[in-house]
Amino acid sequence: MLDWLYQIVAQLVVWIHSGLSLVFPKDSGWAWGGAIILLTVLLRLVMVPLFVKQIHASRKMQELNPKVQALRKKYKNDKQRMNQEVMKLYQENGANPIAGCLPLLVQLPVFIGLFQVLKRVSDAKEGQGVFAVTPDLVQSAQRANIFGAHIPDTFLNAWSDKAWSAIVITGIAVIISSCTTFFTVRASMKRQPVTDDQNPMMQAQKMMVFLAPLFGLFGIGFPLGVLMYWVTSNSWTLVQQHYIFSKYPPPGSEAEKEKLAAEAKKAAAKNGKSPGGKAKLTKDAEPVEAAEADKPKAARNQPTRKPRSKRTGTQKR
Repeated sequence: MLDWLYQIVAQLVVWIHSGLSLVFPKDSGWAWGGAIILLTVLLRLVMVPLFVKQIHASRKMQELNPKVQALRKKYKNDKQRMNQEVMKLYQENGANPIAGCLPLLVQLPVFIGLFQVLKRVSDAKEGQGVFAVTPDLVQSAQRANIFGAHIPDTFLNAWSDKAWSAIVITGIAVIISSCTTFFTVRASMKRQPVTDDQNPMMQAQKMMVFLAPLFGLFGIGFPLGVLMYWVTSNSWTLVQQHYIFSKYPPPGSEAEKEKLAAEAKKAAAKNGKSPGGKAKLTKDAEPVEAAEADKPKAARNQPTRKPRSKRTGTQKR
């Protein structure tokens, strides 16, 4: 049913692998692993507008949160009416609670497609092709390895075959993928301005926090190529979140207050004033004042008041 998705993912991997084969040997793990990493990077670049939309949706939800809480309190005994009023509020203000989940929803099909392609490449017999991957490329992918682990290898298969180098590499990849998943979701929730626990976006993120440690249990059955995709995607998300939230901190957060304080301090310093509002004394202040003191004061000739006799011409008696 999803063969069309697997066909697209396989074709993208083949195209990128063909380009990297001009630099690396086509049968090397670096060519196949690099194709997976570049596919992930290209996907995340396409998803940047969705991430920006997620940030706007989160802040819109924060602005509406006091009104939502008031509606929940007002209609706490009528959940149907409460949900209707909340959705009406969202529609009137152009807020979409599901918008925050868009990046995850877009990544999921690619993750499933890549998993299925690599799984079938791993299980393919000699002379068998997989979707857009020709039989020759299937054999090339099966032979490709990184530090002794093949791209289609899983931790479970390596353990059953007692391939110790593959066990170590896939085990490390499982641990890293689990940790990056946990820290990605945790960082997203920590910077999340929405405080409404019944918001679907918050519920999904809380669920992911609890599922992240369990990801390692599922990861032992993932091919090494899928784990590489997952680690690359999570690392990209961590860096992207740090950059966006440091440049545009959530309204009302401590980060925003610190940024505003730093900007005010910088503006005050530029205007020659200290943060307290007092003017700064420069090194040239004293010489200027000394020069002013040394200048001769201009004498003002005030008119003298003459006696009455001199003004009228009469003799003084």
